[in-house]
Amino acid sequence: MNDQIHSLRERIGQVDDRIVSFLEQYGHRLHRRSLGVLFIWLGLLKPMGHETATSLLAHTVYWGSPDTMVLVLGWWEVAIGLAMLYKSFVRVALFLLLLRIPGTILAFVLLPDVTFIEFPLVPTPEGQYLLKDLVLFFAAMAIGGSIRHEYS
Repeated sequence: MNDQIHSLRERIGQVDDRIVSFLEQYGHRLHRRSLGVLFIWLGLLKPMGHETATSLLAHTVYWGSPDTMVLVLGWWEVAIGLAMLYKSFVRVALFLLLLRIPGTILAFVLLPDVTFIEFPLVPTPEGQYLLKDLVLFFAAMAIGGSIRHEYS
């Protein structure tokens, strides 16, 4: 019985080693590229005329009309996504994201009635979208911390 348990543990350990090896080899690369595609996808929605929570951000930026700022922010997200797709441009993507994050935070401060149903635990759909932006920023930071690794 002990031999069977030991054998089972060894097989589980081997499978676990293969899974971890796969994740080490491909995980960061897929993470970075999926973020890039997501930013391009969501960014293109704005210039195509689809309303997103970015219109909230456009109202927290006090230069340019909100309509113009929605286009600028949409193309800004596309630029972030394109930069994220290529390892050598990840730092550019992080810089562009860093410049964008204050607008996200300002939306929560300046428009709490639009971003929360009940502060701080019940965000509106717009607030959820902006929270997603914060999570994406932190995910991009994790990618930035791995760009020196060969597998990124």
